[in-house]
Amino acid sequence: MAKKPEGGPRLIVQPDDGVEPVLGLIASARHSLRTVQFTLDDPRFVHAIIDAHRRRVAVRVLLNPQKSSGERGNDASFEQLSRAGVAVEWTHPRFPVTHEKAIVVDDERALIATFNLSPKYFGETRDHALLTEEPAQVRAIVEGFEADWHRKPYHPRDDTALVWSPDNSRRLIAGFIDGARHTLDVQHPKFVDATVIDRLADAQARGVHVRILCGGKHGLSPWDMHDTFASLRILERCDVKVHRQKHLKVHAKLLLADGKRALVGSMNLDRSAFDLRRELGVTLDDAAVVDRLGQLFDHDWHKAERWAPPDPLAADTHDIGELPHDPHFAHD
Repeated sequence: MAKKPEGGPRLIVQPDDGVEPVLGLIASARHSLRTVQFTLDDPRFVHAIIDAHRRRVAVRVLLNPQKSSGERGNDASFEQLSRAGVAVEWTHPRFPVTHEKAIVVDDERALIATFNLSPKYFGETRDHALLTEEPAQVRAIVEGFEADWHRKPYHPRDDTALVWSPDNSRRLIAGFIDGARHTLDVQHPKFVDATVIDRLADAQARGVHVRILCGGKHGLSPWDMHDTFASLRILERCDVKVHRQKHLKVHAKLLLADGKRALVGSMNLDRSAFDLRRELGVTLDDAAVVDRLGQLFDHDWHKAERWAPPDPLAADTHDIGELPHDPHFAHD
Protein backbone atom coordinates (compact mmCIF):
# COMPACT_ATOMS: atom_id res chain seq x y z
CA MET A 1 0.00 0.00 0.00
CA ALA A 2 1.04 3.60 -0.50
CA LYS A 3 2.70 5.17 2.53
CA LYS A 4 1.07 8.12 4.28
CA PRO A 5 3.26 9.51 7.04
CA GLU A 6 1.27 11.17 9.82
CA GLY A 7 0.87 14.82 8.91
CA GLY A 8 3.05 14.50 5.82
CA PRO A 9 2.81 13.77 2.11
CA ARG A 10 1.70 10.44 0.68
CA LEU A 11 3.83 8.49 -1.77
CA ILE A 12 2.17 6.46 -4.51
CA VAL A 13 4.38 3.92 -6.27
CA GLN A 14 3.75 2.13 -9.54
CA PRO A 15 3.17 -0.64 -10.25
CA ASP A 16 2.97 -1.53 -6.53
CA ASP A 17 -0.06 0.60 -5.62
CA GLY A 18 -2.04 0.35 -8.86
CA VAL A 19 -4.94 2.55 -9.89
CA GLU A 20 -6.88 2.49 -6.61
CA PRO A 21 -5.17 5.44 -4.84
CA VAL A 22 -5.67 7.69 -7.87
CA LEU A 23 -9.25 6.58 -8.48
CA GLY A 24 -9.89 7.06 -4.77
CA LEU A 25 -8.52 10.59 -4.93
CA ILE A 26 -10.87 11.48 -7.79
CA ALA A 27 -13.79 9.81 -6.01
CA SER A 28 -13.05 11.86 -2.88
CA ALA A 29 -13.77 15.17 -4.65
CA ARG A 30 -16.77 16.96 -3.16
CA HIS A 31 -16.52 20.50 -4.52
CA SER A 32 -13.89 20.82 -7.25
CA LEU A 33 -11.62 18.69 -9.39
CA ARG A 34 -8.92 20.04 -11.67
CA THR A 35 -6.59 17.85 -13.67
CA VAL A 36 -3.99 18.48 -16.34
CA GLN A 37 -2.70 15.42 -18.17
CA PHE A 38 -0.23 14.63 -20.92
CA THR A 39 -2.09 11.38 -21.67
CA LEU A 40 -5.54 10.41 -20.40
CA ASP A 41 -6.76 7.33 -22.25
CA ASP A 42 -7.55 4.83 -19.48
CA PRO A 43 -11.36 4.38 -19.42
CA ARG A 44 -11.29 3.92 -15.65
CA PHE A 45 -10.08 7.47 -15.14
CA VAL A 46 -12.31 8.96 -17.83
CA HIS A 47 -15.34 7.37 -16.16
CA ALA A 48 -14.19 8.50 -12.70
CA ILE A 49 -13.96 12.10 -13.92
CA ILE A 50 -17.40 11.89 -15.53
CA ASP A 51 -18.80 10.41 -12.31
CA ALA A 52 -17.40 13.39 -10.37
CA HIS A 53 -19.13 15.75 -12.81
CA ARG A 54 -22.42 13.86 -12.43
CA ARG A 55 -22.33 14.23 -8.65
CA ARG A 56 -22.08 18.02 -9.21
CA VAL A 57 -18.37 18.44 -8.55
CA ALA A 58 -16.99 21.43 -10.50
CA VAL A 59 -14.67 19.53 -12.87
CA ARG A 60 -12.20 21.05 -15.30
CA VAL A 61 -9.75 19.06 -17.42
CA LEU A 62 -6.76 20.25 -19.45
CA LEU A 63 -5.44 17.73 -21.98
CA ASN A 64 -2.30 17.93 -24.09
CA PRO A 65 -3.36 17.95 -27.75
CA GLN A 66 -0.39 16.22 -29.35
CA LYS A 67 3.02 14.76 -28.63
CA SER A 68 6.24 16.10 -30.11
CA SER A 69 5.93 13.41 -32.80
CA GLY A 70 2.56 14.86 -33.84
CA GLU A 71 0.69 11.83 -32.51
CA ARG A 72 -2.63 12.69 -30.86
CA GLY A 73 -3.47 10.48 -27.90
CA ASN A 74 -6.26 12.36 -26.15
CA ASP A 75 -8.82 13.02 -28.88
CA ALA A 76 -11.18 10.19 -27.90
CA SER A 77 -11.11 11.08 -24.20
CA PHE A 78 -11.60 14.78 -25.00
CA GLU A 79 -14.69 13.95 -27.06
CA GLN A 80 -16.09 11.59 -24.41
CA LEU A 81 -15.62 14.11 -21.62
CA SER A 82 -17.08 16.91 -23.71
CA ARG A 83 -20.16 14.83 -24.63
CA ALA A 84 -20.72 14.14 -20.92
CA GLY A 85 -20.75 17.87 -20.19
CA VAL A 86 -17.34 18.03 -18.51
CA ALA A 87 -15.47 21.31 -18.98
CA VAL A 88 -12.44 20.18 -20.97
CA GLU A 89 -9.93 22.24 -22.93
CA TRP A 90 -6.67 21.70 -24.77
CA THR A 91 -3.63 22.92 -22.87
CA HIS A 92 -2.12 26.38 -23.25
CA PRO A 93 -0.79 26.81 -26.82
CA ARG A 94 2.20 28.69 -25.40
CA PHE A 95 3.69 25.27 -24.71
CA PRO A 96 4.37 22.95 -27.66
CA VAL A 97 3.79 20.08 -25.21
CA THR A 98 2.22 20.04 -21.76
CA HIS A 99 3.84 17.07 -20.03
CA GLU A 100 2.53 17.90 -16.54
CA LYS A 101 0.50 15.23 -14.73
CA ALA A 102 -1.40 16.79 -11.82
CA ILE A 103 -4.75 16.44 -10.03
CA VAL A 104 -6.14 18.91 -7.49
CA VAL A 105 -9.14 17.99 -5.34
CA ASP A 106 -11.27 20.53 -3.42
CA ASP A 107 -8.36 23.01 -3.35
CA GLU A 108 -7.00 20.88 -0.50
CA ARG A 109 -5.03 17.97 -2.01
CA ALA A 110 -2.78 17.83 -5.05
CA LEU A 111 -1.21 14.88 -6.83
CA ILE A 112 2.10 15.46 -8.64
CA ALA A 113 2.88 12.40 -10.76
CA THR A 114 5.44 10.96 -13.13
CA PHE A 115 2.87 8.55 -14.62
CA ASN A 116 0.20 9.17 -17.22
CA LEU A 117 -3.42 8.10 -16.75
CA SER A 118 -2.91 5.28 -19.22
CA PRO A 119 -3.03 1.51 -18.49
CA LYS A 120 0.65 0.90 -19.27
CA TYR A 121 1.79 3.08 -16.38
CA PHE A 122 -0.02 0.99 -13.78
CA GLY A 123 1.58 -2.34 -14.61
CA GLU A 124 4.71 -2.06 -16.72
CA THR A 125 6.67 0.96 -15.49
CA ARG A 126 8.40 2.24 -12.37
CA ASP A 127 6.67 5.50 -11.56
CA HIS A 128 5.94 7.69 -8.56
CA ALA A 129 3.51 10.33 -7.40
CA LEU A 130 3.32 12.56 -4.37
CA LEU A 131 0.03 13.56 -2.80
CA THR A 132 0.49 16.81 -0.91
CA GLU A 133 -1.83 18.74 1.37
CA GLU A 134 0.69 21.53 1.93
CA PRO A 135 -1.48 24.66 1.46
CA ALA A 136 1.16 26.73 -0.34
CA GLN A 137 1.86 23.92 -2.80
CA VAL A 138 -1.80 23.21 -3.50
CA ARG A 139 -2.48 26.92 -3.96
CA ALA A 140 0.44 27.28 -6.38
CA ILE A 141 -0.69 24.31 -8.49
CA VAL A 142 -4.20 25.77 -8.64
CA GLU A 143 -2.76 29.14 -9.68
CA GLY A 144 -0.72 27.46 -12.42
CA PHE A 145 -3.80 25.57 -13.64
CA GLU A 146 -5.92 28.72 -13.67
CA ALA A 147 -3.28 30.64 -15.60
CA ASP A 148 -3.00 27.90 -18.21
CA TRP A 149 -6.79 27.47 -18.41
CA HIS A 150 -7.27 31.18 -19.05
CA ARG A 151 -4.20 31.44 -21.32
CA LYS A 152 -2.47 33.88 -19.00
CA PRO A 153 1.17 34.10 -17.85
CA TYR A 154 2.17 32.34 -14.65
CA HIS A 155 5.27 33.24 -12.66
CA PRO A 156 5.87 30.57 -10.00
CA ARG A 157 7.64 31.32 -6.75
CA ASP A 158 10.68 29.38 -5.60
CA ASP A 159 9.59 29.05 -1.96
CA THR A 160 6.95 26.31 -2.41
CA ALA A 161 9.42 23.46 -3.21
CA LEU A 162 7.64 23.09 -6.56
CA VAL A 163 9.69 22.78 -9.74
CA TRP A 164 8.11 24.28 -12.86
CA SER A 165 9.04 24.21 -16.52
CA PRO A 166 9.85 26.27 -18.41
CA ASP A 167 10.36 28.68 -15.52
CA ASN A 168 12.83 27.32 -12.95
CA SER A 169 13.31 23.58 -13.47
CA ARG A 170 16.86 23.51 -14.86
CA ARG A 171 18.08 25.91 -12.18
CA LEU A 172 16.39 24.07 -9.31
CA ILE A 173 17.44 20.62 -10.53
CA ALA A 174 21.02 21.80 -10.98
CA GLY A 175 20.90 23.27 -7.48
CA PHE A 176 19.56 20.00 -6.10
CA ILE A 177 22.51 18.13 -7.63
CA ASP A 178 24.96 20.77 -6.41
CA GLY A 179 23.64 20.31 -2.88
CA ALA A 180 24.52 16.60 -2.68
CA ARG A 181 27.39 15.90 -0.30
CA HIS A 182 27.71 12.12 -0.06
CA THR A 183 25.37 10.22 -2.40
CA LEU A 184 23.29 11.04 -5.45
CA ASP A 185 20.93 8.51 -7.03
CA VAL A 186 19.33 9.27 -10.38
CA GLN A 187 16.51 7.22 -11.95
CA HIS A 188 15.70 8.78 -15.31
CA PRO A 189 15.26 7.57 -18.90
CA LYS A 190 16.84 10.53 -20.74
CA PHE A 191 20.12 12.40 -20.34
CA VAL A 192 19.87 15.19 -22.89
CA ASP A 193 20.94 18.39 -21.15
CA ALA A 194 24.56 19.50 -20.96
CA THR A 195 24.05 21.58 -17.81
CA VAL A 196 22.76 18.57 -15.87
CA ILE A 197 25.50 16.28 -17.23
CA ASP A 198 28.11 18.83 -16.14
CA ARG A 199 26.56 18.97 -12.64
CA LEU A 200 26.51 15.17 -12.32
CA ALA A 201 30.16 14.91 -13.40
CA ASP A 202 31.11 17.66 -10.94
CA ALA A 203 29.30 15.88 -8.11
CA GLN A 204 31.30 12.71 -8.76
CA ALA A 205 34.52 14.74 -8.98
CA ARG A 206 33.96 16.32 -5.57
CA GLY A 207 33.52 12.93 -3.93
CA VAL A 208 29.78 12.33 -4.19
CA HIS A 209 28.94 8.69 -4.98
CA VAL A 210 26.70 9.00 -8.07
CA ARG A 211 24.55 6.13 -9.32
CA ILE A 212 22.46 6.33 -12.50
CA LEU A 213 19.62 3.92 -13.19
CA CYS A 214 18.40 4.26 -16.76
CA GLY A 215 16.35 2.27 -19.26
CA GLY A 216 18.95 1.94 -21.97
CA LYS A 217 17.60 2.54 -25.45
CA HIS A 218 14.03 1.51 -24.63
CA GLY A 219 11.47 4.19 -25.46
CA LEU A 220 14.00 6.76 -26.67
CA SER A 221 13.73 8.58 -29.99
CA PRO A 222 16.79 8.21 -32.26
CA TRP A 223 18.04 11.72 -31.43
CA ASP A 224 17.52 11.28 -27.68
CA MET A 225 19.18 7.86 -27.84
CA HIS A 226 22.35 9.31 -29.35
CA ASP A 227 22.58 12.10 -26.79
CA THR A 228 21.76 9.79 -23.88
CA PHE A 229 24.34 7.20 -24.90
CA ALA A 230 27.01 9.88 -25.34
CA SER A 231 26.14 11.58 -22.03
CA LEU A 232 26.26 8.31 -20.09
CA ARG A 233 29.55 7.33 -21.71
CA ILE A 234 31.03 10.66 -20.59
CA LEU A 235 29.73 10.13 -17.05
CA GLU A 236 31.12 6.59 -16.94
CA ARG A 237 34.55 7.99 -17.78
CA CYS A 238 34.08 10.21 -14.71
CA ASP A 239 33.57 7.00 -12.64
CA VAL A 240 29.79 7.41 -12.33
CA LYS A 241 28.14 3.98 -11.98
CA VAL A 242 25.46 3.23 -14.58
CA HIS A 243 22.92 0.39 -14.46
CA ARG A 244 20.23 -0.49 -17.00
CA GLN A 245 16.84 -1.43 -15.56
CA LYS A 246 14.91 -4.21 -17.27
CA HIS A 247 12.49 -5.78 -14.77
CA LEU A 248 10.30 -2.70 -15.13
CA LYS A 249 10.43 -0.01 -17.78
CA VAL A 250 12.02 3.19 -16.49
CA HIS A 251 9.54 6.03 -16.60
CA ALA A 252 10.31 7.49 -13.17
CA LYS A 253 11.95 10.89 -12.91
CA LEU A 254 13.69 10.70 -9.54
CA LEU A 255 16.70 12.32 -7.87
CA LEU A 256 17.80 11.35 -4.35
CA ALA A 257 20.52 13.19 -2.43
CA ASP A 258 22.25 11.93 0.73
CA GLY A 259 19.24 9.82 1.70
CA LYS A 260 17.60 13.04 2.91
CA ARG A 261 16.13 14.85 -0.10
CA ALA A 262 14.21 13.81 -3.19
CA LEU A 263 13.00 15.44 -6.38
CA VAL A 264 10.10 13.84 -8.26
CA GLY A 265 8.34 15.28 -11.28
CA SER A 266 7.17 15.02 -14.86
CA MET A 267 10.27 16.50 -16.48
CA ASN A 268 12.93 14.43 -18.17
CA LEU A 269 16.55 15.58 -18.04
CA ASP A 270 16.01 17.13 -21.42
CA ARG A 271 16.48 20.56 -22.98
CA SER A 272 12.89 20.80 -24.24
CA ALA A 273 11.55 19.68 -20.86
CA PHE A 274 13.42 22.56 -19.21
CA ASP A 275 13.00 25.27 -21.84
CA LEU A 276 9.78 24.74 -23.79
CA ARG A 277 7.24 22.51 -22.08
CA ARG A 278 4.88 22.81 -19.17
CA GLU A 279 6.18 20.42 -16.50
CA LEU A 280 5.71 20.10 -12.76
CA GLY A 281 7.80 18.49 -10.03
CA VAL A 282 8.43 18.80 -6.32
CA THR A 283 11.36 18.58 -3.92
CA LEU A 284 10.83 17.05 -0.51
CA ASP A 285 12.66 16.10 2.65
CA ASP A 286 9.95 14.09 4.42
CA ALA A 287 11.97 11.33 6.09
CA ALA A 288 9.48 8.50 5.61
CA VAL A 289 8.85 9.27 1.92
CA VAL A 290 12.54 9.78 1.12
CA ASP A 291 13.40 6.55 2.92
CA ARG A 292 10.79 4.64 0.91
CA LEU A 293 12.09 6.12 -2.35
CA GLY A 294 15.60 5.10 -1.35
CA GLN A 295 14.46 1.54 -0.68
CA LEU A 296 12.77 1.39 -4.08
CA PHE A 297 15.85 2.76 -5.82
CA ASP A 298 18.07 0.18 -4.12
CA HIS A 299 15.66 -2.61 -5.06
CA ASP A 300 15.64 -1.51 -8.71
CA TRP A 301 19.41 -0.95 -8.72
CA HIS A 302 20.17 -4.47 -7.53
CA LYS A 303 17.73 -6.04 -9.99
CA ALA A 304 19.29 -4.03 -12.84
CA GLU A 305 22.48 -4.85 -14.73
CA ARG A 306 25.74 -2.98 -14.90
CA TRP A 307 25.72 -1.34 -18.31
CA ALA A 308 28.32 0.14 -20.60
CA PRO A 309 26.43 2.49 -22.94
CA PRO A 310 27.32 1.75 -26.57
CA ASP A 311 28.92 4.11 -29.04
CA PRO A 312 26.09 6.23 -30.47
CA LEU A 313 27.48 5.68 -33.97
CA ALA A 314 27.81 1.88 -33.65
CA ALA A 315 24.24 1.05 -34.61
CA ASP A 316 24.88 -2.71 -34.65
CA THR A 317 25.45 -2.63 -30.87
CA HIS A 318 22.42 -0.59 -29.84
CA ASP A 319 19.94 -3.46 -29.44
CA ILE A 320 22.16 -5.82 -27.46
CA GLY A 321 20.36 -6.83 -24.27
CA GLU A 322 17.53 -4.36 -24.81
CA LEU A 323 13.87 -4.93 -24.02
CA PRO A 324 11.71 -5.77 -27.06
CA HIS A 325 10.66 -2.69 -28.96
CA ASP A 326 7.27 -1.31 -27.90
CA PRO A 327 5.94 1.27 -30.38
CA HIS A 328 3.45 2.49 -27.75
CA PHE A 329 6.09 3.28 -25.13
CA ALA A 330 8.00 6.44 -25.91
CA HIS A 331 9.68 9.09 -23.76
CA ASP A 332 8.24 12.19 -25.32
